Amino acid sequence: MKKKNVWSIMIPLIIVAVFTQCHNDDDDGTSTTYSSTSCDSETGVARVVCLAEAFKATLSSSQVATLQLDYTFSNAKTWSNLPAAMSARNGIKLGSLNSTQLTAAKALIEEMTGTTANEGWDEVQQVWLADDYLYANGGGSDYGSGNYYLAFLGTPSTSGTFEILETGHHKTVANTYVDGVLVGATPHFEAVEPVSFTSGSTTYAPISQERDAFVALLASFSSSELSSAKSSSTFTDLVLVPGKEWQFPSTSSGLQCNGLTSEQKELVLNVIKTYTNDIDDNDAAAFLETYTSELDNTYILYSGTTSMNTKNDYFRIDGPHVWIEFVVAGGVVFPSGIHFHSIWRDRSTDYAGTKS
Repeated sequence: MKKKNVWSIMIPLIIVAVFTQCHNDDDDGTSTTYSSTSCDSETGVARVVCLAEAFKATLSSSQVATLQLDYTFSNAKTWSNLPAAMSARNGIKLGSLNSTQLTAAKALIEEMTGTTANEGWDEVQQVWLADDYLYANGGGSDYGSGNYYLAFLGTPSTSGTFEILETGHHKTVANTYVDGVLVGATPHFEAVEPVSFTSGSTTYAPISQERDAFVALLASFSSSELSSAKSSSTFTDLVLVPGKEWQFPSTSSGLQCNGLTSEQKELVLNVIKTYTNDIDDNDAAAFLETYTSELDNTYILYSGTTSMNTKNDYFRIDGPHVWIEFVVAGGVVFPSGIHFHSIWRDRSTDYAGTKS
């Protein structure tokens, strides 16, 4: 099922070019006036930093203290595939923000994510909508877009190291910047339950482009290629789930891409693009360039059926850098159904290489 653009039904997100002067009452009873801020002239990481500072300018001092933490591996690895009520997150809860603050937060998250239809920022919003659907259809208050968090690890700047972490139940965006360059964009987690749903008059299917790309690639394989790519193991979840940091297998398994045709290699790249396109466009191109250069040493592995729509179906891309997993898991809020879990990691640049 084709995913639809979410802009038509969500509250329109306006990238705030100028934050007019405003007064926020701090918890200590004082009132702070924030100067007008424009990010229009900025590009790249400088624009991310500008929007981060603009968001901070809408917050009280106590909110800033909640938002901005030290850049440590302990803080960076605090994310999960579980709802935040079941597995605590760092940072500030989106549901605690007023409309001005939330608009500023969304402007920042949009800048960090890609513009490709149904990927990047589109996908973030669709996953949030899916959580709202769970909230409204039996999941209860543990679910919902308000239960996502935003954290700054380190101080956003074009010098030094900082991470911006957006995390909640089924979406984690973890961008780490060093001296004005995006050095790490992973772990990047995405999932959805149910796999398609209707909100308003529109039907959504987040993560379906990923699934469709896997299916197209597997359909291009000969019987011998499928045999080489197929694992005899059964996968009930991802191998490198939250908590399995830096536990990449020492050897790669499956079908090596060096023997594929040029058309098949393009299908592999189409799969990878559904992940790299989740980050801002320029950085997506840089990561894709690295992964393309290493394609001959990249492996494809799957388990279960080639439909990638049956419980315990599993797909993996494993290269010198790139690591992508997708699994069809059983339903949680809807036990008779299924839901998708997927992750993009990088063997070298997860957490920008930070390991302790």
